Amino acid sequence: MAEVITETTERWCLRLEGVVQGIGFRPFVWRLARELGLTGWVKNDAIGAQIEVEGAIAQLQRFQQRLLQELPDPGRCDRIQQQRLNLQGDREFAIVASSASAQVTSQLPPDRAPCPDCLRELWDSRDRRYRYPFLNCTVCGPRASIVCQLPYDRDRTTLATFPLCTDCQHEYNDPRDRRFHAQPIACPNCGPQLQLWDAQGQVLARRDQALAEAIAALQRGKILAVKGLGGFQLLVDARQTAAVQRLRDRKRRPHKPLALLVPDLEAAQQLCQLSAAEAELLQSPAAPIVLLKAIAPEPWLAAIAPDCRELGLMLPATPLHHLLSRDFGGPLVATSGNRSGEPLCWDEVEALESLGAIADLWLVHDRPIALPMDDSVTRIIDSQIQVLRRARGYVPTPIAIATPAEPLLALGSWQKNTPAIAADGQLQLAPYVGDLESLAARDRRQQVIEHLQALTGLQPTAWVADAHPDAPLLTPTETRSGWRVQHHLAHVLAVAAEHQLQPPFLGLAWDGSGWGLDQTIWGSEALICSADRWQRWRHLQPWPLLGGDRAAKEPRRSALALFWQLQGDRCWETPELQAAFSSTERSLLQTWLQRDRGLKTSSMGRLFEAIAWICGWQGDQTYEGQVATWLENQVAPGIEGNYPLTLTETGIDWRSLLQAAWRDRQAGLSVAEISTRFHRSLIQLIVTLAQKAGLDRVILSGGCFQNRFLLEGAIAALRAAGFQPYWPQQLPPNDGGIAAGQVCAVHWYGGSEHVLSGAGTTAQYSHAAG
Repeated sequence: MAEVITETTERWCLRLEGVVQGIGFRPFVWRLARELGLTGWVKNDAIGAQIEVEGAIAQLQRFQQRLLQELPDPGRCDRIQQQRLNLQGDREFAIVASSASAQVTSQLPPDRAPCPDCLRELWDSRDRRYRYPFLNCTVCGPRASIVCQLPYDRDRTTLATFPLCTDCQHEYNDPRDRRFHAQPIACPNCGPQLQLWDAQGQVLARRDQALAEAIAALQRGKILAVKGLGGFQLLVDARQTAAVQRLRDRKRRPHKPLALLVPDLEAAQQLCQLSAAEAELLQSPAAPIVLLKAIAPEPWLAAIAPDCRELGLMLPATPLHHLLSRDFGGPLVATSGNRSGEPLCWDEVEALESLGAIADLWLVHDRPIALPMDDSVTRIIDSQIQVLRRARGYVPTPIAIATPAEPLLALGSWQKNTPAIAADGQLQLAPYVGDLESLAARDRRQQVIEHLQALTGLQPTAWVADAHPDAPLLTPTETRSGWRVQHHLAHVLAVAAEHQLQPPFLGLAWDGSGWGLDQTIWGSEALICSADRWQRWRHLQPWPLLGGDRAAKEPRRSALALFWQLQGDRCWETPELQAAFSSTERSLLQTWLQRDRGLKTSSMGRLFEAIAWICGWQGDQTYEGQVATWLENQVAPGIEGNYPLTLTETGIDWRSLLQAAWRDRQAGLSVAEISTRFHRSLIQLIVTLAQKAGLDRVILSGGCFQNRFLLEGAIAALRAAGFQPYWPQQLPPNDGGIAAGQVCAVHWYGGSEHVLSGAGTTAQYSHAAG
């Protein structure tokens, strides 16, 4: 198009990329252009947003400057392109129809909790949306959970089947209204509605009556399945211990902590100690579960989070949850709506069948969910937000990382699976899926991948998966090239990717297990990453993994294996070990150990469990991390001292630590003293490893660093010793974040014979000299 310029008037085309859809961007642009006396139009497209604007040059310059400075929250402009065009002589500024294309690079914001204006309407008896469970505006409400396709317009969302009433249409068309072009706009006359179902799917009540009867059922101790933004939750009165226990029994979740829903910040402060940063996070538009230090002495809390010093609290994330929470008047357990080992339920018909043995009643609505997602879990570490489970409120916001040239599908891990697509310097994470033990979970993983591809328009040309032998189960059925990346390398590189670090650096990946490339189970890795290779530099000296996966569930097995490695058959002379196993078990395990068969492990998680057994832990582990959490909660920060750990040429000798901890236990020292000294030993080990490696930057990654005392202690100790620590913040430290590390491994090492080789093979690695 030929360029035409006058002295005072020009027409500009501005193209913006980033988060510019679903944030009220077009109404914002409309108002700004009108305020500055400019004409033209704005529209959404597959890239982001396009503006043609005409007027005096000075006003155009002010327009562009304010466009970036006043972008509505949570908008973000990653790139803006400007082009001068022919003058058109428009008489006004307008919002025009969106344009779509096969390739989509526009970004969508996550779902957002109700804004203050919407909450005022919710509680205002004079407002036409008084107590309407689905009110929203251009600032808040559903986004990612309702969008089927971009660009973001109502006819591409799950609200397409809800025609607007006259009043809503007027608000949608009125530039003076805060719902001007609000795509999910709804009201009691034309929007989604509530129903209360029984176990047979029969409608017991509708609308307000459905909510009232649901509240009454909760007060009677019933378990309520509630359809939320991204799927179902199971709610029960937190103060009725018998009701909570019934939920645990039915869900087969005997000990794992349960999250609590409270109506407001004041209610949260009655239960937990909150810093300013924690209060801000709790009230943020993401409305995540936040892990907080419990202060309340109420006895009912013991059934909510057994053996834990922290509670997971969240404030209402939707108008429906505000109504439920305030009308109920007390804390509610709000846990994921799924059977143990299966993915989150998100369709009411599916939930009726899947949750039939758990829930008593179902509070449902008729707004379909496009993308299922669980509640996010977060905490504050060193004044920074750390995401432990990335889902509602954070997905689909991308993370800027270095990526390969072509789109890449990162399949994540077997546990806490969170796949992603990487392209153009960004990682687009799917919502948390969970463990892939069941066929339903693997099907869900494929569903979210396909939705992510449809939403972005990206069709990855290659995949990257974990190096575990079961990893082919995670790969798509399509014939595409791919890589396998060692689990702990992915952990370390995920943190490097998030913080945009360049090698060299020392990376510590401590967790329960990950398939090692020497056919053992790793989990205490100190990796040195350089520009062209990575090296498994130090790790705990290995010991037998007795019973494979059973060792992770029975801490006594890890304790036995470590004592046997230390003492041989003399370990059976220890009365405590004799008492921990039946005579039949002792005979079988002794034969097994003498034959030296089976897998070996160097897992930090298994070491935690062995120390917990020394401290008196009895019984099995019913959820991942239970024993390590128990051991952390025995720590008394005022206790000083630590146990010795020795570095060898390639390993970390744990024998002196085990002997010292056992002597202390035999001498009658308290569990708090042993646990604290053990934790301090690991913190000192981290500093020693950093000093020995001689690298200024140290990465802390893996599930063991979900231990607050360990992570915060390591951060402080490394800084005091002159090192710069890095830890996961936007990405989880557990397996939910390793997709980013898989992408980074391909980007950095994909062409290197020292690290990754072609499709269907595993990552290679080098050992330290000696």
